[in-house]
Amino acid sequence: MLLMKEQKNKKPWDPPVEIPQPSSGSATAGYRSAKYTPAEWFSNYHTILQQAGTDRYQARSIQRESKTLSQDTEAATLQTQAEGTRLLGERLQEIHYWKSELQRHIDQLLADTESLLGLKRRLEKALDATETPYAIATDNLNCRTRRLGPDLVKDSVEEELLKEVDLIRSVQALLKRTTAQVVTQIKLNRESKQTLELDWSDKYQAYNFDDHCGRYSNMSPDTQRHPSSAAMQDQVCNPTSWTKFTQDNLSKALQEETGHHSLRSDGVLQDTTEDLRVQCSRVDRASVGRLVLEQIGTQERNVVALQQAIHNKEAPLRVAQSDFTFAPSDPTWSSAGMSPSSGKHTHRYTNRVLPP
Repeated sequence: MLLMKEQKNKKPWDPPVEIPQPSSGSATAGYRSAKYTPAEWFSNYHTILQQAGTDRYQARSIQRESKTLSQDTEAATLQTQAEGTRLLGERLQEIHYWKSELQRHIDQLLADTESLLGLKRRLEKALDATETPYAIATDNLNCRTRRLGPDLVKDSVEEELLKEVDLIRSVQALLKRTTAQVVTQIKLNRESKQTLELDWSDKYQAYNFDDHCGRYSNMSPDTQRHPSSAAMQDQVCNPTSWTKFTQDNLSKALQEETGHHSLRSDGVLQDTTEDLRVQCSRVDRASVGRLVLEQIGTQERNVVALQQAIHNKEAPLRVAQSDFTFAPSDPTWSSAGMSPSSGKHTHRYTNRVLPP
């Protein structure tokens, strides 16, 4: 029975126990079965006790090692959880930073796009406003081509009108090119803004997920096992590529913002307006100067005509003076008392052929 119990309680790692063989001789005589001697009995149980002590020592050693291992794994688990919580907090701060940067550039692109839309409207109005002075200048040139004779001249007024027409055409071409650049920049701003908004949406979702995960603890009732979660880590990007993706988007947005400021379309409007105003003043001064010259020429021709009229009155004056000279010898002067303005003298005066 003892041997069977020992064999039953024997562990695989225990050393083999030598079982003493029963003695032979007179002890086996008659009906007696094989029995052990007291020495064999003590030896057998001494061996069993030694094995039991060894097993107990090994069991206690295993218990100590298990306890130490449990404590070590518990401490490592807590440390890993604390490190994970710390890294998760840093991750939340990083996501918040990039999300704020994305939001700032989104707002800047939105403001730039609104500014460009207003600038586009001003450019279109400025382009429409050039049609009236262009029509006036071309109409003036067409009217001057219909002059006849000596009036068909190429004076300073016509030169300034031609300059004004060329300037208006140049301004119109510049405004059209600038408008096309503004339209292209608006398109680029909207595309960059859409990319930033998609990235911002991803950051917003990631922040909410990480914030929710950061609130988990060992006492949280809504945690559960996800055996496939570790396998999904092969499908995610690393922190370097994640950061580079956002940095590239922000660099593109900054490039578009710089492109908006480099247009300087407000300066184009101011410069073109000033150039047109200056040229208009030159045309006005040339026209006024031309009118003054015409008035001077008219007065000079009037003076010549007056001088000719005075010269033409010399002959009638000589005739009248001659009549007065011979009037006292005329018998009718003393008898009738006729004045030089009488009908007789008038008749004589009007019947004379005056020199030209």
